[in-house]
Amino acid sequence: MQCGLEGRVAIVTGGGRGIGKAIALGFARAGSNVVVAGRTVAQIQAVVEEIREAGGRGLPVGVDLSSSEQIERLVQTTVNEFGKVDILVNNAATSYVSPLLHLKEAMWDRVFQINCKGAFLLSRAVAKRMIDQGGGRIVNVTSVGSERGGVGMGVYHASKAALKMLTMCMAAEWARHSINVNAVGPGLTRTEFSRPIWDDEVRAEKYLRAVPRGRVAEPDEIVGAVLFLASDAASFITGQSLYVDGGFLAV
Repeated sequence: MQCGLEGRVAIVTGGGRGIGKAIALGFARAGSNVVVAGRTVAQIQAVVEEIREAGGRGLPVGVDLSSSEQIERLVQTTVNEFGKVDILVNNAATSYVSPLLHLKEAMWDRVFQINCKGAFLLSRAVAKRMIDQGGGRIVNVTSVGSERGGVGMGVYHASKAALKMLTMCMAAEWARHSINVNAVGPGLTRTEFSRPIWDDEVRAEKYLRAVPRGRVAEPDEIVGAVLFLASDAASFITGQSLYVDGGFLAV
């Protein structure tokens, strides 16, 4: 079975930095046309420039996933440029490091708005296109936090657990349309997003004691799982979560 992704059209949210940037570049290297979506226009433009310099096709689209109108515009812009949407990677996420007792209501709402509701609204908009096309692939980037509790990151963990369940529900409903929906759950990865953890010597040491591989992941190490689930090699896999965590959840 070939894993070729040549000519596919992929949308990657949160594609301007960290794991999202690595995923966007990974699809481009695999021959896909990549729509790099994110809030910070300068970042997504830089990623697209990198794709183009390597001979690939990329399109930067600024989007705030708390806006239904901008979500619809993202999908329509993709179709206008490339004629279709084969793959959606819901990678964009936000969080706050705060004990639950002190977490402000607005913080809770913002995290769920982006991490869960935004992913749902974009997935639904893309799924409607995929149904007309005869199928597609959706990959949600969750976290090992969807499986474990944590101190100071409760709202993030809760939102990722909700996204994991949403992954299964979308998979169950959309399988008859040949749309596979799966999740990739990274462990602690060396990005700016997670810097408050891996750059804190005490917190990082405590976490790494629980990781059999004994280190933090690099963004490029998350890419393979996403490309696999988006490829024809995973044609009969749907509703699953694949964790890339160095063995963290195995112990």
